[in-house]
Amino acid sequence: MKPNRAARYYYLKFLRLQGDPHSLALGVAIGLFVGITPTIPLHSALIIILAWLLRGNILAALIAATAISNPLTWLPQYYFSWRVGSWLLPGRLSWDRTQALLGLFTSGAGYKQYLAPLKQLGLEAVAVMLLGGILLAIPFACAGYIFSFKFFSTLRKKRLEKHILT
Repeated sequence: MKPNRAARYYYLKFLRLQGDPHSLALGVAIGLFVGITPTIPLHSALIIILAWLLRGNILAALIAATAISNPLTWLPQYYFSWRVGSWLLPGRLSWDRTQALLGLFTSGAGYKQYLAPLKQLGLEAVAVMLLGGILLAIPFACAGYIFSFKFFSTLRKKRLEKHILT
């Protein structure tokens, strides 16, 4: 899908959403937040659970997450999550440590020799990536709520005016 065509597609999807502007905007914020965090295998489940618990619109959340988290955005999102997380938790997931572990894999070392460093790096990688991803997602979710609330409020007002005139 071409970028302009994809943007128009998601815009039309948002136009068709029905509901309270707060609920829709909260859904968008939840979708943006979860979509930016490095939790790809769990995105849908997290979105549904959070939107249900916080009474946000689940469909708006899923559309927003799909728009923000796609194969074109994964690499920059993960990179910036790693950079922010590494900055806040220095030394936890450095590129040198990652290269050293990759060197163990290619050296032909035995399974037991790289299991412990892999396990340690895995836990530290999760901590770094999640912290970085959450901090990266917060401003996007806040801005997404504000802009989408204004968008859905204006849309609702126009629909009411059109309904009164007919």
